[in-house]
Parts: sequence; structure tokens; C-alpha cells
Amino acid sequence: MKLAIPIWQGRISPVFDVAGQLLLVELADGREVAREEQVIQESSPDQRAKKLAELGVKTLICGGISQSLEAMLTDNGVRVIARICGGVEDVLVAFLSKRLAEDRFAMPGCCGGRRQRHRGGCRRRGPSST
Repeated sequence: MKLAIPIWQGRISPVFDVAGQLLLVELADGREVAREEQVIQESSPDQRAKKLAELGVKTLICGGISQSLEAMLTDNGVRVIARICGGVEDVLVAFLSKRLAEDRFAMPGCCGGRRQRHRGGCRRRGPSST
């Protein structure tokens, strides 16, 4: 399975819609087997969604993301885990160990620092089912 994480200065990029660099991590049996960095120059939501699909990305862990881009990614078969922050290596370890739902990975101001699931408004999707 291929995982993508937009990166900026060693951390999760704050907004995926304008991120310029991705860390692509190939996973097998719950472990990292390869990684590479990829520049993404595509600026429109549909081009970004298409690019991730072309790269074979199955899961995207990101910070902020527009609703339209998130919907396009989902439509292209990419699972989106949004509103995540922190150091890239810490987030990757947390994802692999199924601890990404911890409050320390919630973006500041997101759900008052607490993980919540409800329709509409601020919510974090997916981490508990890592």
C-alpha cells in the first residue's frame, strides 16, 4: 500500500491544496519497505487528485484540505486522513502503530483539541481505523 504525506520543513504541510512536496511511503505487512520524495506542481484540485491516483497512493495523511479536493481524492479511491499535524516521522510511526487518533496529532483549533466525530463542522476522519 502506498501512503502519501505532504511535507514542509520536516512536518506535515499545513494545507495540502498548496503543498509542494510529498513523502511517498510504500508499506507491506504494516511496515515501511520504501520511501521517496516527490515534487507536486499540479495546482488545481482535479490535477492533484489525478496525480495522487497516478502515483498509486491509497492513503493520504494531511493537515488542512479543501472539501472539493478531499471529495475528488475519495472519488479516485484515495482514503484521506485530514487535520493531522506534527513531525513527519512521528506521524508515520503513529499511523503504523494505530495511534494517529491521539490528540497531539490534531491540528490546533480543530475540535478544541479533541477528536470528535459528527456531521458538519470540524471533524477528523479515519485515524481510529488506521
